[in-house]
Amino acid sequence: MPAESPAAEEPVIESPADGKPFGEPGPPLNKRNPFLLGFLFGLGVIVAYALFLGVRNATSMLILIFIALFLAIGLHPAVVRLRRWGLPRGAAVAIVAIGVVLLLAGGVVALIPPLVTQTTELINNAPGVVEGLRRSETVNRLVQRYDIANRVQGAVNAGTITNALGGVVGGARLLFGTIFNILTVLVLTIYFMAAFERMKETGYRLVPASRRERVRLLTDEILTKVGAYMVGALAIAVLAGVSTFALAVVLGLAYPFALAVVVAICDLIPQIGATIGAVVISLVGLASSITDGIVCIVFFIVYQQIENYLIYPRVMRRSVRVSDVAALVAALLGVGLFGVIGALIAIPMVAAIQLIMREVLLPSLEER
Repeated sequence: MPAESPAAEEPVIESPADGKPFGEPGPPLNKRNPFLLGFLFGLGVIVAYALFLGVRNATSMLILIFIALFLAIGLHPAVVRLRRWGLPRGAAVAIVAIGVVLLLAGGVVALIPPLVTQTTELINNAPGVVEGLRRSETVNRLVQRYDIANRVQGAVNAGTITNALGGVVGGARLLFGTIFNILTVLVLTIYFMAAFERMKETGYRLVPASRRERVRLLTDEILTKVGAYMVGALAIAVLAGVSTFALAVVLGLAYPFALAVVVAICDLIPQIGATIGAVVISLVGLASSITDGIVCIVFFIVYQQIENYLIYPRVMRRSVRVSDVAALVAALLGVGLFGVIGALIAIPMVAAIQLIMREVLLPSLEER
């Protein structure tokens, strides 16, 4: 038998003595190379545009997250107060969350009965109204004069009814979208309240240790001012609701409590909310009688001036410690720049800026 050939030995690669098994690195890239500069500039533009598209597409969700975070900051003092009474954090957050849900449920329950009643009355009275219009000589003359019957038939043939159905579908989509947004804000607010302390500690750890304590004190004071602003806004809204309830009782309007809830909820929206509530109540007053409608319009014109120039600045001066002029100017600028969100954060932002100027900027200028 032939002798077996010895197994081929694998070559052994010896490591270089300098400890660089993969060889010497090449020379560094020339940072002034026009190709490299153009490539980096183009890559930066692409990344910046991608970030812009991402923020623009997620604007609605970012607004919901911001509102939830703002509400969590405003409700945090209530959680702290419950914890001082000996309750664990989970129980304190649950109690505050249940309180918010009960307030929302109470507002909905107050609004549903008049809405259902008025809709039912409209449906029941519709045949009588149509029959009365048909028997009216004035209406018949207008129908013949302006050829209303043919115009209606032409609108039906042109697909106006289909467009109306599309409007109904759009209205239903808006309703369900609003409900989804409210539930999203509510759930996010509960999560933020539960993780509020962890979020603060994580943020403080990003600050250098030499300045961490001072940043902690300033941030806690700013968060306290945001909570005070929320309490002040709620107090103003309750006052507006009570005033509306008294007006509705004096005029004998239907469902005065529901009308008061509408005004209180609308008044939580800075600057424009009071106007929305005033328009709603004035329309209800006009539906009752011309005199009631005029009284409602005059009442809300006077009340809004008192609230905007007397009540609102004074409450914010005592709760957030912002001057009357600063509170009014901040609210107007916030609405003009960022809409409702800008009005919501305007006064706490001014309070934070005043605190930083007083504690950080001015002392540093005095030392120079």
